Order: sequence, then structure tokens, then C-alpha cells
Amino acid sequence: MTRKEARMSATTANSGQRADMVRNRRLLLDAATAAFAEHGVEVPIGEIAQRAGLAKGTVFRHFASKEDLLAAIMLQMLDQLVRTAERLLGAADAAAALREFMTDGVEVLAADRAFCEVIGRPSLQHSEVRDAIDRLCDAAEALTARAREEGAVRGDITGTDIVLLLGGIHQTAAPLLPAQPQAWRRYLELALDGLRTTNARDLPHRPPRRLHLS
Repeated sequence: MTRKEARMSATTANSGQRADMVRNRRLLLDAATAAFAEHGVEVPIGEIAQRAGLAKGTVFRHFASKEDLLAAIMLQMLDQLVRTAERLLGAADAAAALREFMTDGVEVLAADRAFCEVIGRPSLQHSEVRDAIDRLCDAAEALTARAREEGAVRGDITGTDIVLLLGGIHQTAAPLLPAQPQAWRRYLELALDGLRTTNARDLPHRPPRRLHLS
């Protein structure tokens, strides 16, 4: 084999290894997302590896700990919500856009049993997760500002309020969801009614400037 052929062979092998790594990471994230959503965050790493069709050691080659795996899943969820908010910024009806964002957001959370269990865990301390939370609050603020300008929601509501409400609505409905998966819609409507300007009283506490979960 010539040197050129050897280099080409090594390049091909490296490309194959990188492709395998990307594929395995995707398999692990998909398996972990499904397992945590169904059963919560106490699912053993071995079960996640089995679902993915990979060895347990492969999990730790990609994620040093379960917290790192949870952080990667949280990033996926947060990025999905940010993309939804950014897409809706172009909608003609700002009030309808905010409603759709909140509906989609609570629906995402209601489908994931692990969400409430992750709050307060070290996975939320990852810098990338905190940055993603900031991006979500900024995107939600852009949507909320448009709705405020239209007079569709009360003037003292912020994007961070909206992000907190997504989690609050989900946690309120959480005890009902195993038997009534759509129960969150009732509490979403209650929240949406509270956002409207009709007969609105002043809120008794200043709005949060940033969302810092610990």
C-alpha cells in the first residue's frame, strides 16, 4: 500500500468512527429521552444502553454522568421551545402567537415525566443549559412584548413570567396526567384568562428579571 493509499484508508476509517460516534450519541439521546419521559430520571443507565442497543460503557464515553445526559436532554427541550418562539415571532396575530407558544410549551412538558424531577438537579447548573434558559426567556419576551403592544395581555407581564407559567401549569396538572393526559389544557386556559387586560388588578410583586433555577 502506498503512502497516499494509507492516508486515504486512515481518513476513511476516521470518518467512519466519527459517523459511528454521532449515530451512537443520537441513539443514546433518543433512548434516554423516551425512558426518562415515561418513567422519570431514576431509570438506570444500563436500561438506557439496552434500549439504544449499545453497551453500557458507550453511554459513559459520550456522557460522563447521568447529570450530563440529563443536561443534553434539557438542551434539546429548551432548543425546541426557543425554535417555536422564534417561528411564531413572524405571526400576524401576536395574541394568537403567544397562546400557541404556551400551548406547545406545556404540551412538550406534559409529555415528559422527567421535567419536574429535573428541576433543582445539578444538570440545570450546566452553563449551556443556563444559556439556553436565557435564550428561551428572551424569545418569550419578544413574543410577550408584541402581545403587550397590541393590548392583548396586561402590561406588567414579561417573557420570564410566561416561561415560569409553562412549568407552573404543567406541575399543577401533573397529578392528573396519568389518568387524564389533557388535563393541563384546563389550567392553561385559567392562566391565559389571567394574562388578559380585562378587569386586571395590579400584581403584588415585581416581575422577575431573569430565571435562575437551582
